Amino acid sequence: MSTADQVLTILEDVIDDADIRQNLDVRLYDSHILDSLKTVELILAFDDAFGIEIAPTAFEPEQWATPRRIVDYVERALQGQVVRS
Repeated sequence: MSTADQVLTILEDVIDDADIRQNLDVRLYDSHILDSLKTVELILAFDDAFGIEIAPTAFEPEQWATPRRIVDYVERALQGQVVRS
């Protein structure tokens, strides 16, 4: 399974919506699909799945505005291109 597939599967589980793959550009916060609690769940799930530590203080909602951006963020984090302070 690719990193993108893993990220989308985790996102589907957290938001409890298997149709999220149908529109990778949906604005998750604007559409109230993601909120602060689900964001924390997502951060913890990514830590468990990938070993990525994302400090809530370093979190930028715009970086995670869409499923496509979340996939990009995780892929860059795995390559060490994301600052996780």
